[in-house]
Amino acid sequence: MDNYIVSARKYRPATFHTVVGQSALTTTLKNAIANNKLAHAYLFCGPRGVGKTTCARIFAKTINCLYPAADGEACNECESCRSFDENRSLNIHELDAASNNSVDDIRILTEQVRIPPQLGKYKVYIIDEVHMLSTQAFNAFLKTLEEPPHHAIFILATTEKHKILATILSRCQIYDFNRININDIVDYLQYVATQENVNAEREALNTIAQKADGGMRDALSIFDQVVSFSQGNLTYKTVIDNLNVLDYDYYFRLTDAAQSHLVSRNLLLLNEILSKGFDGQQILSGLALFFRDLLVCKDPQTIVLFEMGETVKAKYLELAARCDIKFLYKAIELTNETDLNYRFSRNKRLAIELLLIRLCQLNTPQAEDDKKKN
Repeated sequence: MDNYIVSARKYRPATFHTVVGQSALTTTLKNAIANNKLAHAYLFCGPRGVGKTTCARIFAKTINCLYPAADGEACNECESCRSFDENRSLNIHELDAASNNSVDDIRILTEQVRIPPQLGKYKVYIIDEVHMLSTQAFNAFLKTLEEPPHHAIFILATTEKHKILATILSRCQIYDFNRININDIVDYLQYVATQENVNAEREALNTIAQKADGGMRDALSIFDQVVSFSQGNLTYKTVIDNLNVLDYDYYFRLTDAAQSHLVSRNLLLLNEILSKGFDGQQILSGLALFFRDLLVCKDPQTIVLFEMGETVKAKYLELAARCDIKFLYKAIELTNETDLNYRFSRNKRLAIELLLIRLCQLNTPQAEDDKKKN
C-alpha cells in the first residue's frame, strides 16, 4: 500500500512559476538571479501558509542549478536540482528558530557557515520563525549576518516582522508576502481536484478558500479533510456540513424578512439556526460580512472587492439592487454594535433577537416618521 501524502506536500511548488499568488515577489527573485545581483540576507515575512519557506527552497535550488533555463527557472535535471528534490542536498540548511532559539544554536550555525559547498555555488541557510530567537541569539548572529562568507546566503522567514530587532532588519532585503486572493486559491484547488480525480463544485471550493483566510496550505489541508468526508464528491452542502459553516442562504432569508418587516419569520429563522448548533458570535460576524458584501455589490466600482463565485454573485447582485443604501448602512452599524456588545450580554439570544427586530423596523413608515420628528 502506497504511503499517503497530504496535498500541501504533494503539490508544493517546485519552481517560481508554480508559486500561487506571489508573482511580483517571484519575478523580482528571478531577475536578481538572472542578473547575478544576490543579496547575502533576505527576510521573507507574511501570514502563515502563503509560500515563504517554499520560495526560500526554490530560491536555494535555482541559484545552485548547474544549467538554469532561459526563463530563469531551475532545470530540475542536473545533479544539484535532483539532490534538492530528493532532500539530500548539503547546500540547504533549515533551522526552526521556535525550538532552536538559544545562543548555542546560533553558534553551531555560524561555525557551519565557514564550510564552502561541495556542489554548486552557494549554501543557503533558512531560519524559520526567526522572531522566536532570543535577544542574545540575535546579537550572536549579527556579525555573521553582516559579513558572511561569499558562498553563504541567509533567508529569514517570519509571520511577525515587528518582533525582529531593527539591527537585523537593516541587514536584510525585506520581501512582504501577501495573503493569496480567493480566486487564485479556488483555481489551484480546482487543479488539485482534477489531478486527484475529485468532482468539485466551484462554490464548494470557494467556501474552502474563504475558510482558509488567504493561506494556501490551510486551503489544501481543508480540501483533504472535506474530500475524505465526501468520498471524493465535493459539493457545497458537504463542505458547509463538514466545516460547520452557516449556509449563506440563511442570510438571504433573514435579509428578505427584514426588508418585508416580518419580525416573527426572522425569530423563527434564528431559532432554526441556533438549533443546528451555530454560535451567536458566528451568526453576527457572518451577518455583518453579508451586509458588507451587499454594500460593495451596490456600486460597480466596489464590486471588485466581492470575492465569491459567479453563481452566488448573481444572487448577491439581485438582492443588493432591492436593498436601499441607507438600510445597508444602518444594518452594518447595528450588527457591528451588537457584535461588540455580545460578549458582555447576559441574555445572548435576546441580544440577537433585538438586532433582528431592529433590522425589521428599518425603512418602516413609523421609523421614517420618528426620523422627521427628531
